[in-house]
This record gives sequence, structure tokens and C-alpha cells, in this order.
Amino acid sequence: MRRVKLALALTMGEPAGIGPDITLKTWKVRFEQAVQPFYVLCDPELLKARAKHLGLKIPIKVVEPEAACDCFDEALPVVPLSGPVQVSPGAPSGTNAALVIESIETAVRHVKDGRASAVVTNPISKKILYDSGFHHPGHTEFLGDLAKTYWDKEVDPIMLLAGPELMAVPLTVHVPFVDVPKLVTKNLIITRCRAINKDMIERFGISAPRIAIAGLNPHAGEGGSMGTEEIETISPAIAQLRSEGIDARGPLPADTMFHSEALDTYDVAVAMYHDQALIPVKTLAFDEAVNVTLGLPYVRTSPDHGTAFSIAGTNKASPNSLMASLRLAAALAQPELV
Repeated sequence: MRRVKLALALTMGEPAGIGPDITLKTWKVRFEQAVQPFYVLCDPELLKARAKHLGLKIPIKVVEPEAACDCFDEALPVVPLSGPVQVSPGAPSGTNAALVIESIETAVRHVKDGRASAVVTNPISKKILYDSGFHHPGHTEFLGDLAKTYWDKEVDPIMLLAGPELMAVPLTVHVPFVDVPKLVTKNLIITRCRAINKDMIERFGISAPRIAIAGLNPHAGEGGSMGTEEIETISPAIAQLRSEGIDARGPLPADTMFHSEALDTYDVAVAMYHDQALIPVKTLAFDEAVNVTLGLPYVRTSPDHGTAFSIAGTNKASPNSLMASLRLAAALAQPELV
């Protein structure tokens, strides 16, 4: 029996940022860009006000999640939050923090309840949420906790940056660089690469994933003359992974991993720290890269950019990364229907 197609659940994100702008722009070009149906967990009045501010004529329709696909061609489907959002573009306020969190929690719950196919998140301001008592390091960790809440499942959420030419995972993310060497352990590399390999097979349909693992030091340590982490930690982890049948290779010098010929030799890169992964991804595809969370019992994607307060409400924000996020979420969650 053919499955009923479910819409994607798109969160509000930080309402003072460009989330509302790119959401509206994405719906506006839904036909030309083959955007899969989605609904927004947001205050409908916020979207109406931002559309007016941007000079966009976009009909808004308040719906239940199950009705989003039916009205998507004619109006932007919105599932309201529990209260109004008071905001001006570019002027964030902690008064909206609870609604930002509610939007994320509700999206995950809708997927768990079979009301949405996947979660796509608009950018949040971690600083605003921290100041309001949010205790998670970021979106990724919060989504992992929600998996525990709704699926009763302990998970290790993993950030994957996916662009048209490169997919990359940073082993350590939002930590000071000085802490990276002691955080990169043999066990971390092994457990993360096992999870990456599993999701590459099950979610991305790559039957035999090739995982390229970067070194930590310049020239991958150059035989120990520039650091010993490659010899003592990274190489033993790779040997263990290979003994398990996982095609892990390295440690590779990070300065030669990301040119066009090298990219053809692997499916996903594993970097040791945040910028080692994000710089090449954003350089190759700044407006098209997608943040994907691996290791979850549900699909979650997000634009690979921030709130961009300085251009919120100016009509300068590009919706390309959000459109790519929606396309990838749909492909991962319901590939037979895309």
C-alpha cells in the first residue's frame, strides 16, 4: 500500500533573524525549485508581518500538520505556537526564547507521532537561549536529548555538513581549540565512525562508505615530528575500524584532503575540529551546504548558516541553504516519494 506523504516540520528559529525571511522566500519559489511540502511551527502573525515588511504577497493558512500537503500549493501552512511572538527584524529578545524551544520540541514530537516526516530547523541564537536558561551547547545536543525524551533512546548526535561536493563531520564542535587534543580519543573516533558508516548506508544509500579521516597536526604529524596524536590515537582507531570491515583511511593531511581530485576518493570526511570541517564545506558551497544530524532516530537537517541579524528584514538573505535542507530532509525521510 502506498504511504501517505507527510509534510516536513520546519521550526521558527530565532524570529529576529533571517529565519522568517528565508522561510517566506522558499515558499515563494516552491514550484521553480521543486521544494517539498512543509509547514512552519511559528506565530502566523509574525510571518504575515515579515511578509508585509519584505513586500511579499504570501497567503498564510493555519493548519494541522496532516493538512499541510493539501494546501501547500496555495498557501504557506503554519501550525501556531502557544503564544504570540513580539519581535522586530534584527533586534533579538529573550522574551521569545520559550517559543523558540517550543517550536523545536513540537517538531520532534510531530515526527514521533507520525504527523511529519522529518525536522528541519531554522537558525537559532544560542546566546539568547543561554541567557534565558537553555543549558544545551547547541541544537545538535538538544535534539539528542529530545530523542531520549520521545523515543526513550540514548543517542550520540553527530553533526554532518553536507554540500554538493563534500560531506564532512567535525569530531569536536563548539569547544576551544586548546581543548581539542585531549578530547580526540581513540574511542571517540571509533564510535563516531561506526555511527557515520551506519547512517551512510541506511540513510544515504551508500552501500560501502569510504571514510577519510584527517590528521590533527600539520601534515598529519609528519611521522611524529609535528605531534604524536596521529601515531598514538588516530592510526590505532583507523586500524580497529578497518578490522571491523569499515573502509576508514588516513590519517590524511588536512591541507590536501579537499581539492577536487581528492574529493573523488571518499564519501565523507572526518575532521578533528570544527573549522577543519566547516572551512572547506563553506568554501565549496556556502549557500548550499546543509547541517544534518546523524545518529538520531529521526531525520533532522538545517541551513548551514546563522541568524544573520544584520540582514534580517532587508530582503538580502538567500534561501538556498534552507531549500537544500528541505530537499535533503525529504530525500532521507521518504526517498520513495521524492
